[in-house]
Amino acid sequence: MRSAGGGPFAALRSIPITLLTMAQTRLELLGNELLTEKNLALRQLALVLAMVACAGLGLLLAVVLALSLLWEQRVIVLSVLAVVFLAAAGGCYAALRQSSRTSAGVFASSLAELQEDLRQLKAASQHGQNPD
Repeated sequence: MRSAGGGPFAALRSIPITLLTMAQTRLELLGNELLTEKNLALRQLALVLAMVACAGLGLLLAVVLALSLLWEQRVIVLSVLAVVFLAAAGGCYAALRQSSRTSAGVFASSLAELQEDLRQLKAASQHGQNPD
């Protein structure tokens, strides 16, 4: 006679389903991490482009300032604009450095989840070997 629970063979049949469910969860997590890393890379690229543009404009204005030292009021305007663009470039640079420092590493969450899965599997196998 068979029992209602299915016994050990039913448990063996559910292992592939469990493994596939775990794999699906891990792939979804991997996809999320890839999207996060892509967004971070695009943000950093935009900051680099803004920094280069601001630095270029700042340098251009600094050259114009040097050429126009003999003009009376225009010197003040050009010097203020040069300072503004160079400060903007410095702000972009600081944001880029901060963004680079806060990155946790590629696939950190996936690796942590896999390590937790391994820990649980090892604990389950040790528990199965030690009769209570």
